Amino acid sequence: MMQDEVTPPGPQRSGPPPLPAEAALFIDFDGTLAPLAPRPQDVQVPEWVLPTLRHLHGALGGAVAVVSGRPVAQIDGFLAPLQLPAAGVHGVERRGSDGHLRVEAAEPPAALVAAAQALVAEHPGLLFEPKTGGFALHFRSRPLLGGLCHDTLQAALGALPEVLTWQIMGGHCVYEIKQRKVSKGVALAALHADPRFAGRLPVYVGDDVTDEDGIAAAQAAGGFGVRVGPGATQARYWLEDIDAVSRWLGDAVRRLPAPGGGSPPPQALA
Repeated sequence: MMQDEVTPPGPQRSGPPPLPAEAALFIDFDGTLAPLAPRPQDVQVPEWVLPTLRHLHGALGGAVAVVSGRPVAQIDGFLAPLQLPAAGVHGVERRGSDGHLRVEAAEPPAALVAAAQALVAEHPGLLFEPKTGGFALHFRSRPLLGGLCHDTLQAALGALPEVLTWQIMGGHCVYEIKQRKVSKGVALAALHADPRFAGRLPVYVGDDVTDEDGIAAAQAAGGFGVRVGPGATQARYWLEDIDAVSRWLGDAVRRLPAPGGGSPPPQALA
């Protein structure tokens, strides 16, 4: 948790302003566009997501990117046939408007992988998810084991010479091992320099502590962040849940015309 985060009392939390026509939209996937699931592969994407993102991609001149802890290939699979600019694995993977995938490849230390896999072998319900440049240890099915997962990974990392190269990042019933040099904030800054995004107002929307770097980067660049759901945050604005995200983006679909005109599909207005 970042030390300068604050948790505004409920009555002081305010919804975001309407998404402006000059925005560059950076949006998280799990917990923001799609409900969380016990296993990453079990996620169900609501019907409104694909038509909404397609419309906004056109209305904002291509300046819409998904920024996720998932690999870019998984994002593409859930949003097929739509393929947006994206940052995957917290910025390890990055695809700009040119369609080229850039990867900050690195293998996590073997001792960390072994520590996580030993926990999974000993405690049914834990899930080890390998990723490019890191891995995730999920404990959604065994939430009481969260402390054990953290302490085990922390002890293994602390014993390594690479302790300053890698970090443990907590999320919703998950701990992830990633390179310190990559983050959603670094990914946002790189994507914001892309020709389709440059000069636009950065808006970052996310639901987890892993999104705080992206929120901070958007606000440092003159834009704003939107936190979805509860939790300490630096974001200037807040939306209660995925349904509130749907309504806020649906308003943008109604106000912002896409190239070619015509009415947006009804699913995008849900």
